[in-house]
Amino acid sequence: MIRLDGHQRIADPLRHGVIALGNFDGFHAGHQAVVGRAVRHARDENRPAIVATFDPHPVRFFKPGAAPFRLTTLDQRQELFAAAGADAMLVLPFDARLAGTSAEDFITDLLLDRYGAAGVVTGADFVFGKGRAGNVVTLADHARRLGFFTEMVAPVDDAEDVISSSRIRDALQTGDCATAERLLTRPFTVRGVVQHGDKNGRLLGFPTANIDMGNYLRPRYGIYAVTGRLLNEGPGRRILKGAANLGIRPSFDPPKELLEPHFFDFAEDLYGQEIDVAFHAFIRPEAKFDGMDALMAQIARDCVEAKLLLADI
Repeated sequence: MIRLDGHQRIADPLRHGVIALGNFDGFHAGHQAVVGRAVRHARDENRPAIVATFDPHPVRFFKPGAAPFRLTTLDQRQELFAAAGADAMLVLPFDARLAGTSAEDFITDLLLDRYGAAGVVTGADFVFGKGRAGNVVTLADHARRLGFFTEMVAPVDDAEDVISSSRIRDALQTGDCATAERLLTRPFTVRGVVQHGDKNGRLLGFPTANIDMGNYLRPRYGIYAVTGRLLNEGPGRRILKGAANLGIRPSFDPPKELLEPHFFDFAEDLYGQEIDVAFHAFIRPEAKFDGMDALMAQIARDCVEAKLLLADI
């Protein structure tokens, strides 16, 4: 899939495409409905389908000190957009210039002139332009006057409420992996490079792959049943089952936040490799133990519990 720079003019053959426009951070079921509709329009009219996303997220621009909240990286979004049928991902760098662009200029100068949009599909709550002055009504009004088409996709509900990234974040922060997975249509997954650590897991008999959480939202600290995939293995990569600690490791000094998956029956060298770690179930909160024997016994019990939880995967 092609990745386009939002600072650059889109040229043929991707010009005159249908653009799905939004943040699409989690690419949850609601986001998938928006992109799916854009892809169907594009296929019906023999046009390219392009998904536009913002990076950094506007919240990060306006509130640089905000706690980490991302649900996906750009690379993850690109893979998800491709799987949904899009031809390209358009990355709009959210900077001071974009933040100061009026809603009208966003439509005329960016969507139409720079990107050559033939159509734009958004969610019902999408807003844009300086001061969030533009919305789906603004888009529809300009579409009638300027000759492009636009469509608003209604929110997607589940059994409880409208599906949103906020609900997913709330679920993860309480350790509710099942709700997050249902809304995302897949497990919440952290992608990172395995780094060298202090080898505590190896000394305990449970070697771990240490991963920095970066800009990802922090789910509830504790022990999780997880699966892993090694990205260097390509499309047919293995699924590794394991148990992971997410937190500050209170039994060790000094505290250090890490995601530390231990994969069962796996002894290969992962240092420097990029891997995906998917969160399937919360097992217990993080805890401090009086000694290493107690910690080792608890880790063993956690691994047994994780294997039971992952039995059907």
